[in-house]
Amino acid sequence: MNIFPHYKQLDKMDCGPACLRMIAKFYGKKYSLQTLREHSYISREGVSLMGLSDAAESIGFRTTGLRITLEQLEKDVPLPCILYWNQNHFVVCYGVKKRRGRYYFQIADPANSLLVYSEEELKRCWLFVKSESRELGIVLALEPGTRFYEFGDESEVEEGHKLVFFIKYLTPYKKQLLQLVLGMLTGSLLQLIFPFLTQSLVDVGIRDGNLGFITLILIAQIVLFISQLSVEFIRSWILLHVNARISITLISDFLIKLMRLPLHFFDTKLLGDIMQRIRDHGRIRAFLMGSSISTVFSFITFFVFSIVLAYYNWDILMIFFIGNILYVGWVLLFMKYRRELDVKRFEQSANEESNLIQMVSAMQEIKLNNCETQKRWQWERIQVKLFKISVKGLALGQVQQVGSVFFNQTTNIIISFIAAKAVVEGQMTLGMMMSLTYIIGQLSAPVSSFIGFAQQFQDAKISLERLNEVHGKPDEEQDIASKLSILPEKRDLKVENVSFSYDGANRDYVLDGISLFIPERKVTAIVGASGSGKTTLIKLMLGFYLPNKGVIKVNDTSLESINPHLWRAKTGAVMQDGFIFSETIAQNIAVGEEQVDLERLRHAVMVANIRDFIDSLPLGYNTKIGMEGNGISQGQRQRILIARAVYKNPEYLFFDEATNALDANNEKEIMEHLQAFYKGKTVVVVAHRLSTVTNADKIVVLDKGRIAEEGTHKELTERRGLYYQLVRNQLELGN
Repeated sequence: MNIFPHYKQLDKMDCGPACLRMIAKFYGKKYSLQTLREHSYISREGVSLMGLSDAAESIGFRTTGLRITLEQLEKDVPLPCILYWNQNHFVVCYGVKKRRGRYYFQIADPANSLLVYSEEELKRCWLFVKSESRELGIVLALEPGTRFYEFGDESEVEEGHKLVFFIKYLTPYKKQLLQLVLGMLTGSLLQLIFPFLTQSLVDVGIRDGNLGFITLILIAQIVLFISQLSVEFIRSWILLHVNARISITLISDFLIKLMRLPLHFFDTKLLGDIMQRIRDHGRIRAFLMGSSISTVFSFITFFVFSIVLAYYNWDILMIFFIGNILYVGWVLLFMKYRRELDVKRFEQSANEESNLIQMVSAMQEIKLNNCETQKRWQWERIQVKLFKISVKGLALGQVQQVGSVFFNQTTNIIISFIAAKAVVEGQMTLGMMMSLTYIIGQLSAPVSSFIGFAQQFQDAKISLERLNEVHGKPDEEQDIASKLSILPEKRDLKVENVSFSYDGANRDYVLDGISLFIPERKVTAIVGASGSGKTTLIKLMLGFYLPNKGVIKVNDTSLESINPHLWRAKTGAVMQDGFIFSETIAQNIAVGEEQVDLERLRHAVMVANIRDFIDSLPLGYNTKIGMEGNGISQGQRQRILIARAVYKNPEYLFFDEATNALDANNEKEIMEHLQAFYKGKTVVVVAHRLSTVTNADKIVVLDKGRIAEEGTHKELTERRGLYYQLVRNQLELGN
């Protein structure tokens, strides 16, 4: 039986798609992880069993979700199947073996490798559902249907860049690279002279007692040493200059790519994952500028000194080759385990970074809820996992080192014995022996360089796989040339039979069959209980997401066919989770502008009723706020966000609970200012406080993702329906 195919997950949310990829390959079909990830409706929490079933059926499998006992898994379930593991992971069970009356389970873990579990070990990881005193585990059983073989498969190579692609980052520095090449060639030639000087020193100067000749040789060695030092000094400066620029360019290009991605990409990525991927560029840069260049010249040095060593003694050259082939083979033997540790280290480091950022950012909430100890323990548990990975890495390094030292020392001892024997028997001079020792040292350096190159190549390749997950994503504006750059003349907004779910699956809709007409230059209010889909509807109209079904139009033009930059230029929004940058108040209001228009700034501040607060600050508009600046209240934060939208002066305004943190006086004054600002604009307001929307031209009531009522405040209160109930409840609560 062939070895079951195994694929690694790129991050912790990829375990489900990776399992499906393995099973598809087992049945003879090749799919990229990216394709299966898209079909799985992956979210920030990962993929659900239902999403995995959808992905499997989209490529032709028949699936069944089961809760079964261990005995049923052993005898009844077709293999391979997918197991829900430790209540937070997916693995593939591809075989059950019976040995000496005991069952053993073959598991393909995308976070690890191909493993074998005993019954007791499987129970601990898989069985967790209690039913009628029985322990059950969750399984997704899969079998290929007739459609499975009708679909064409894909290339196994993930779309994205190859390492060769990154060579383009070296091309602007041809002059500096040429200087590096000349420096390395010069260094190699200077090294080549040393063994002959050493031989002459012993065989001529010391043997003949010629002190003048000895002095001359030593002066020559000092001159060569200073020359080497100068070459190395210049090379280091060139490398520093080129490395710094390439590092900036690599990360800048990655950030450009990130900023081109659609917004829903960031719904499924943790901050720690993205930060770790940014650090991955350092490994690619180190490979391009460190290992690759130095290894090429190490091979030149190795070739030249091999010829010199062959001239001295052919037998010693052969022994050196055999010993170092064994040494290199020993180190390369552990590359697979090194890769596994790197994948685990990435996952835990990403978790650690996300957890640490969350802990520092949420310190106020942590202290208010007296959960300092629990949160610290949570961080420490991640550190323990990182420590265990480090211990495994250290153990791997020590095993490699033991083998390396053994092969190196054994080779050197044999060479020393042969050389000493040749000197004693008169076949070699003492100077030749000393020169030979120097040559062996110079030959060993390229071998070590090659091992470093192999390890850095592996690191760069792993980093590239992770980066390709981003580079392989289609840009938000991939077909931007075909999109409209002018809005239609009539600019009403139309929501036509729109359904939407955040994971992309056609079920569990947040909005279900919404149809809505929003007239231009009018104020439309959207109200409803929490969770009714108000914010989601706003985000769809802003173009954050595409509907699962239906279409959103500007007059008769689909929003999807409009250039997203044009639409964002025409819209302004105040969202519940609006972000305050660590910049000055002026820069936070006039976002993205190098030169702030003071007249517009003052007008925006006046409308948002925050002028008194700004004037009370010593630095006024130049006061730095945000995470790194002065603390501001929630109400002040909301007023700055309102000022930002007003400063932009857009044609369309979307307010999502824009005044929910304001006191009644501030809210009343801002609403009066905004009523004047609304003139000539299309405004959509989501509000919890119904008193703020009584003057709206149209009120839409949402209930559980559907439109329940539409009309003016007067019409809806007279109808005594859901809106009337909402108003009455707020009045009874004193609002």
